[in-house]
Amino acid sequence: MKVRHTKVRKYGKSTHYCRRCGQYGAVIRAYDLLYCRQCFREVAGKLGFKKYD
Repeated sequence: MKVRHTKVRKYGKSTHYCRRCGQYGAVIRAYDLLYCRQCFREVAGKLGFKKYD
């Protein structure tokens, strides 16, 4: 029988997840966004970010 630990993780990939889709991968944490890079590209315009060439 496996026992899950209830210890809260303080660092590493599994500490932050995307607010929108729940993915643990490449999460953008700048400005407390907490969006994965795929979701950020979809909602960046609504948040006020502009793409410069």
